[in-house]
Amino acid sequence: MDVSIVVPLLNEEESLPELAKWINQVVTAENLSCEIIFVDDGSTDDSWKVIQTIAKSQQGIKAIRFRRNYGKSAALNEGFKMAEAEVVITMDADLQDSPEEIPALVKMIREEGWDMVSGWKKKRHDPISKTLPSKFFNWTTRRISAIKLHDFNCGLKAYKLDLVKNIEVHGEMHRYIPLIAQWAGYKQIGEKVVQHQERKFGRTKFGMSRFIKGFLDLLSITFVAKFGKRPMHLFGALGTLLFMIGFLIAGYLAYAKFFMEAYRMTDRPLFYFGLLAMMMGVQLFLTGFLAELVSLQSRDQQAYLIKETLNHQLENSNK
Repeated sequence: MDVSIVVPLLNEEESLPELAKWINQVVTAENLSCEIIFVDDGSTDDSWKVIQTIAKSQQGIKAIRFRRNYGKSAALNEGFKMAEAEVVITMDADLQDSPEEIPALVKMIREEGWDMVSGWKKKRHDPISKTLPSKFFNWTTRRISAIKLHDFNCGLKAYKLDLVKNIEVHGEMHRYIPLIAQWAGYKQIGEKVVQHQERKFGRTKFGMSRFIKGFLDLLSITFVAKFGKRPMHLFGALGTLLFMIGFLIAGYLAYAKFFMEAYRMTDRPLFYFGLLAMMMGVQLFLTGFLAELVSLQSRDQQAYLIKETLNHQLENSNK
């Protein structure tokens, strides 16, 4: 099979038939074998019924239906698990990502040697309330990650199958898949300018809160990537530094008491600062020690409650 297309969705019943038809037209014209993996992230409309109807008339349809809304990261993670083709492409279900980009993305992964290609919506059809915060978010992420992408959050991306099988996406980490891929050892990350369509049906599912969550997730993923396997390097270093500062303060106060002037050490505010520094140093050091023990234990994979699955394989996929 040439390409797996993972489509996370939430309440997109109107756009799904057109999207499935559009994808089918593009891959048929390019003579590509394709599977479409719809991941229904707890829709409350008739999206699942629409997917079932599409599966009856179109081959290569797979689908997952969550019992409740877990978020886009969870949907992508489960879609990646189901993908089987050598190239995996993700796109949003709202018709703002164009399936016409599929052939070029497949070529970049197959022939140009990229591990991952991220779309860049250079010309966006979104209100300024989305585009302005997005620019700031992308600038911040570029500065922290040193990955030179213009649009980290573009839903249209292509991956090697090996990459998606060796990363885990959870929380709100779908925005940082390029970072996750890079820290997993996949260095060939490219970019392609892609078409961005105006939303045809419904309304956006993301509000301003996503940028606050995105910033916090960026701090989280940076910390985990650098210190997840060696927490003692952070907590131990900070703890040792604070303890030494407190110890030096205590040493100075003791020297001053016996050799410079007689006074009660507890009368000096500096005494309490030194005591606090030593206590915090010990606590941070112990935190690092305990974190090292925890990191040695395998972390349980988060389980998502799946209500139904659908798997209409291509007739010739095993031939």
